[in-house]
Amino acid sequence: MAELVNSAHCFDSPAAIELIAALKEQQPESAKQAGYFVYHLDALKAHLAELQRQDVIKLWFAVKANPLSTIIQTLEGAGFNFDVASTGELSQVLKQGVAPERILNTGPAKSKAQITSFIDQGVNVFVAESLNQLIWLNEAAIESKVKPQVLLRVQLQWPEGDKNPLGGNSLTPFGLSVAQWQSIRVTDFPDIEICGLHIFQWGNMLSNEKMFSLWSQMVPPLKQLAEDIGMALKILDLGGGLGIDYLQQGATLSWPQILIDLAIIKQQAAVEELWLELGRFAVAECGYYIAPVVDRKVNYGQEQLVLAAGINHLLRPAITEQPFPVDLLRTSSHEKQLFDIHGPLCTSMDKLGKHALPADVSVHDPLIFGYCGAYGFTESMPFFLCHHIAAEYVFSQGKLIEVRASQPADWYLR
Repeated sequence: MAELVNSAHCFDSPAAIELIAALKEQQPESAKQAGYFVYHLDALKAHLAELQRQDVIKLWFAVKANPLSTIIQTLEGAGFNFDVASTGELSQVLKQGVAPERILNTGPAKSKAQITSFIDQGVNVFVAESLNQLIWLNEAAIESKVKPQVLLRVQLQWPEGDKNPLGGNSLTPFGLSVAQWQSIRVTDFPDIEICGLHIFQWGNMLSNEKMFSLWSQMVPPLKQLAEDIGMALKILDLGGGLGIDYLQQGATLSWPQILIDLAIIKQQAAVEELWLELGRFAVAECGYYIAPVVDRKVNYGQEQLVLAAGINHLLRPAITEQPFPVDLLRTSSHEKQLFDIHGPLCTSMDKLGKHALPADVSVHDPLIFGYCGAYGFTESMPFFLCHHIAAEYVFSQGKLIEVRASQPADWYLR
């Protein structure tokens, strides 16, 4: 875990200040004891509008980041398309009124049955991650009398590279090597339109320079692959990977610079369309998680706080060693000191980081975590030890609205 997270400027934007003031007045009684998520929809709309003020790239939302109904509806209203990687995500997106032609099916575990089901429901754009998937797509297209667009996912390797949860330079199940894809010819699959390539291996990137360097290195081998297999390369999908500065170290990305860089990449690749699939970069900053302190103690000179919920609601710190920034929900004039923050689970993994908080933090005080609009509740492990399921709320036009109430374990236990 990081030794210290400076959370001050995570909560000092006008939108955050507005939300925190409202939560001090409107905290829902039913969720206070269990922990809950809240999403600032007005702030999200403003952010999405800023992302869409460009004509360089086509934007998709990676639903895995946050599949909540109101989040999807807000993104749909902002003109985003949707990247779904499971039948459950597809069902959730369709239920929000999203047209199937605005949906892209990704993911390494697509079966022939899933592909057929997606086509039957109107999905017409797919990323093929294996030779089997390519064969199944062609077969399903013949059976359903449609001609879907297909992008081939490519996995490249670099001599050097950082490790990260998406894989980076390590071998993953995402896509195939250039050599493997070179074994096919586009003319072998006449019933699908193989029109693009997909490349995405780096997660939570925080350097414009490094992202541009990686993108630039990708272009030559991808263009060569397209030529080798007889593809007219019309679409290049660079996935996502745009990062959030969870550790509050000032390493933030410049969106205007990203657009400048991508315009260059688009020209270098000579493609008609350049795609990005945004997850955390689209929604992380609109979301917060609130949980009360259950206990405070000192162990071997280290102050510890135990919360009503931990990685059962926020798993990400345990698997990335990047804790969400946190602050005390109420005002305090006390100096800050370091606390180890733990959840209630009977495992040492249940730690949300080492954070500086006011020295007078006490039992029953609610803590508020930032950047929880992405990879929050649905990436958590809510069933372990049978604690309450987290509630989810949206904050819009000054009002807190319940989307899902907190639920006890007997809601799912049988």
